[in-house]
Amino acid sequence: MSVTENKTTENKTETAEDADAESDTATEKKTNSFAGAVDWELAAKTGVRLSPRGPKVSRYTAEAAVTELSEASIRAEGPVREVTRLADGLPIPAAQVVDRAGWVRAAAYSMEQMTGTGLGGDDADKGLLAGKPAGVQAGAMLAFLSSAILGQYDPFTGPDGTLLLVAPNIVMVERALKVSPTDFRLWVCLHEVTHRVQFSSSPWLTDYMQQSVAVLGEVGDESVSELVGRLGEALRERKRANNGDGPAEQRGVVGLLRATQAPPQREALDRLLMLGTLLEGHADHVMDAVGPAVVPSVEQIRRAFDNRRKRSANPVQRLIRALLGMDAKMEQYVRGKKFVDAVVGQVGMDQFNAIWTGPDTLPLTTEIEAPDKWIARVLG
Repeated sequence: MSVTENKTTENKTETAEDADAESDTATEKKTNSFAGAVDWELAAKTGVRLSPRGPKVSRYTAEAAVTELSEASIRAEGPVREVTRLADGLPIPAAQVVDRAGWVRAAAYSMEQMTGTGLGGDDADKGLLAGKPAGVQAGAMLAFLSSAILGQYDPFTGPDGTLLLVAPNIVMVERALKVSPTDFRLWVCLHEVTHRVQFSSSPWLTDYMQQSVAVLGEVGDESVSELVGRLGEALRERKRANNGDGPAEQRGVVGLLRATQAPPQREALDRLLMLGTLLEGHADHVMDAVGPAVVPSVEQIRRAFDNRRKRSANPVQRLIRALLGMDAKMEQYVRGKKFVDAVVGQVGMDQFNAIWTGPDTLPLTTEIEAPDKWIARVLG
């Protein structure tokens, strides 16, 4: 081999090494924007301090509500499994009945687990103030939500997840709706237990959510001009299409968030939105499908509850709800339930359950409003 050939080979090797180094650098540039961004311990403390007090009740009433909710969470499991045809033979963990402060602490811990944003390890090197401003903001958000959440299933804590029921909020709403407390408490449990059944019978859902959140938190090396360009184009497209009444993922704060994101992050957000729409719609379907044999006043509760959802809030509350994405979540219940009602009505629950097979069988953005398209793609 000649000297020239040796030099050529060396150059090729150096070029390949340089390319690998550049690739590694590009990979390193994609970091988790969530990591270290929020001090969740401070968020929990702030949320507890700011959360409003619950309704005034006697000690007897409070203890009775806790006892009845605990029992209702167990009673709900049977009807949910019967309707969904899921989770047969799986254990039935006890629910945690909490007050608003308890929910704030649990929610902060859950967010830390889901996003991987604890301040341990390398994040601790970012300084004493790392994550604290965002922690205060997150705490204020949790405080606001603490008076609105009736229950929540957290799949990210413990082997069986954690089912939370917020007793003061449930009591407050059942009083406002003037419905049977016993029926309403069981009705709420049916919704939250359905979420537990969804995740316990489809363990891949937890990883799917965490992976989507991880992608959502990736930060590349895009310039500000690229971000502004996408936002400007989205606003121009919105004006041309005049689609202010389009689905939640295309309008309002969520729509603007999507517009500023690069394609991978936008796709991850869409996956999370569609999954949330399915989960909430499926749970609402189950709540009503159990019928009066389980919840005698189910129709009265549904009418009263839907009317409450539609009730207009004051301008400040509307702004806060929009910023926190609560309006988008309310739309998820409606759109998701229509989808589930339509599919189950056409093919039955057994065939509908193909939806829990894996990521590829979840509804696409274009299918949530067109159930026939999902049936054709997944069930053939």
